[in-house]
Amino acid sequence: MNKVNNIYCVGRNYAAHAKELQNEVPTSPMLFSKPTHALAKAAGREVSLSGNRGSIHFETEIVIRIGKPYEQGIKLEDIIDSFTIGIDFTLRDVQNELKKKGHPWLLAKGFPNSAIVSKFIPFPGIEEMKKIDFILQKNGETVQQGNIKNMLFDLQTIIDFTALNFGLGEGDLIYTGTPEGVGPVNDMDHLTLFWGNSVLGECFIKLE
Repeated sequence: MNKVNNIYCVGRNYAAHAKELQNEVPTSPMLFSKPTHALAKAAGREVSLSGNRGSIHFETEIVIRIGKPYEQGIKLEDIIDSFTIGIDFTLRDVQNELKKKGHPWLLAKGFPNSAIVSKFIPFPGIEEMKKIDFILQKNGETVQQGNIKNMLFDLQTIIDFTALNFGLGEGDLIYTGTPEGVGPVNDMDHLTLFWGNSVLGECFIKLE
């Protein structure tokens, strides 16, 4: 995998997911970040997660990779060079406590191996992507299935908003939000990430 500079994440970008966690549906993109130390590959091996900080939830997402520095007016087909399916792992109990206090989410989102990516493939264009669902299977059972056409904020909006507020350059990743169906992972769960019928990555969870 090429060097990653920044990891941006969009929260509550699917209305059904916001509602399942009893959150308000946002009216503009809601971004947070993860440190690069959070990055891990779904390459068929074990992924170790902290098992002593409460429930850890999977959140399956389309992840786009930025291929060149952002310029105002640039189209997404010219700035996205590849994409994959990823998982934004979340310490849900920790996040709930942070939300009650009005604190940032970093402690719940930025822990080691909390940003999973599978194999990156070339970006085919937005209309082609709308024809295919992304899927997470846990132990052979489909637990999440989504399509970018159901996003509250589309990829162009996310790219422009991120660049305006934080900057955006080559090597940056954007996790674009998760659909409904998030849930907990347990020790030795087998997670498989699909783009349509194609497996882009898989891993086994090791809680430590």
